[in-house]
Amino acid sequence: MYVVKRDGWVETFDLEKIKVRLKKLSSYHCNPLLVAQKVSARFYNGITTTQLDELAADAAASMSCNHPHYAYLAARIAVSNLHKNTKNSFSETVAEIYHRVDETSGLKASLIDEHVSRIVMENAARLDSEIIYDRDFDYDYFGFKTLERLYLLKVNGKVVERPQHMLMRVAVGIHMEDIDSAIKSYHLLSQRLFTHASPTLIHAGTPKPQLSSSFLICMKDDSIEATLQKCAAVSKSTGSISVSVHNIRVTNGIVPILDDVAQGGGPFVVYMEPWHADIFEFIKLQKNHGKVEEHMARALWIPDLFMERVKSDGKWSLFCPNEAPGLADCWGLDFERLYTKYEREGKAKKVFEALDLYFDILTSQVETGMPYMLFKVK
Repeated sequence: MYVVKRDGWVETFDLEKIKVRLKKLSSYHCNPLLVAQKVSARFYNGITTTQLDELAADAAASMSCNHPHYAYLAARIAVSNLHKNTKNSFSETVAEIYHRVDETSGLKASLIDEHVSRIVMENAARLDSEIIYDRDFDYDYFGFKTLERLYLLKVNGKVVERPQHMLMRVAVGIHMEDIDSAIKSYHLLSQRLFTHASPTLIHAGTPKPQLSSSFLICMKDDSIEATLQKCAAVSKSTGSISVSVHNIRVTNGIVPILDDVAQGGGPFVVYMEPWHADIFEFIKLQKNHGKVEEHMARALWIPDLFMERVKSDGKWSLFCPNEAPGLADCWGLDFERLYTKYEREGKAKKVFEALDLYFDILTSQVETGMPYMLFKVK
């Protein structure tokens, strides 16, 4: 039985070497022999040492139900495997990513911004010396595999960044020529004292550095088309979206409109205020309904007056925003004055016990976890 090493040499399979390697990476509550035996059971001639490490990591992860330390062993195996397959230099890694050539077209397809690449090359020695690769071993298996799958840059399908490379890329991409600040940010990120949102971790330092993570959108002039265009533009760069729909006129059904909005991308959180006449249909939207299932969450933007009516067992009125405009744009006493004015003028589409709506909200939360509840403040 033989294995293929990373340098291409062929070597006889040695279970003892696997045990020794796993023992070096193991913590007190892990049994490296059991993991090695699982690897041995799945061994086949011609397997590479990289694939052996992947088998070992999967085997250790599958034993995490026996003790959580196996998840950390799995992460250490996976990180060690990545380190063996990548460059031990941030600047050299940036150079590799910058000079990337597309396999299909044969043309240069850099994943690093030219300006960022130049900054890294001019400060290569200092940036390389600041990186502490041992911090990669602080991630658990789930965390590392998430980084590997979504955040670490790849050249022609092969991961070339280490987690520490990614964090330094992000720091330089944000601070540019301010190397002192970049290094300070790197160490704070590296020690996990704070983190940035996904778009920043993915795009910082790249040719299209879209760093914003969340966007707030309101249906403009009751126009689905305009909203779809905005949502598509945001989603193209991995931004998440919160869109308010309480300025949509009362319809024959809110579901088709939300399905259309969902076509613009995602993830979405859709907000509605509880005075809207489509509120019951909005609350009862089930997670498995059409396109909503994929990436749409629901949330309520609740005025104080609604909770006061619930507390006092009072009545609650629903309106169409075309017939009762302005309710979405005010809060506190201003909202109360406008809302009660529309009630006195008889513009309500429906009047009922406020507790009925509140119980529907609570029932939906128990069944689906939604809608989220947020509150306007006085």
